[in-house]
Amino acid sequence: MAFELPALPFSYNALGAKGMCQETLELHHDKHHQAYVTALNGFVEAKPELQGKSLDEIILAVKGDASQAPVFNNAGQHWNHILFWQNLSPNGGSIPGTLESKIKADFGSVETFKDEFKKAATTQFGSGWAWLVLTSSGKLAVTKTANGSNPLAEGQGTALLGLDVWEHAYYLDFRNRRPDYITNYLDRLANYEFAEAQLSAA
Repeated sequence: MAFELPALPFSYNALGAKGMCQETLELHHDKHHQAYVTALNGFVEAKPELQGKSLDEIILAVKGDASQAPVFNNAGQHWNHILFWQNLSPNGGSIPGTLESKIKADFGSVETFKDEFKKAATTQFGSGWAWLVLTSSGKLAVTKTANGSNPLAEGQGTALLGLDVWEHAYYLDFRNRRPDYITNYLDRLANYEFAEAQLSAA
């Protein structure tokens, strides 16, 4: 069964008023994410040992193997983007009560959480991601990963939020102002209701 590009959970123009234009979504979803899916399917077709495996199983099977880096990168980016689209909302930016209480308990305040997330996302050199995860100890933490890696591959915990800081994610809207893109995400676009649902499920 081939992997497929998931549909966006909102219309292409739904985030324009919140700082992510239709052209960004069309290029990022239809071109970049589709390219990862197409490449991954090509690798799976050519490698019988990967056939029949789930996306998570493929990522864990090939991580750390330099000869399988192209498989890992495309599988990781497919995994990351599936989460990313669910992390965005035209009604984003408002943190529901259960998640807010957990953030305050583990970070001290919402402001401290946002500061830590901004630092991780801003200091990720080159391409990569910033994450809010629930660790195995039951605490929330902010992490970052390079390129196509993610909390699953790194054993960092359950991903609640993930922000793409590859330049294609923000250049049309924010040019080289990555910090502004990150702040806009946290304050206006982040789907904290999805994050709370992930927290409850974990």
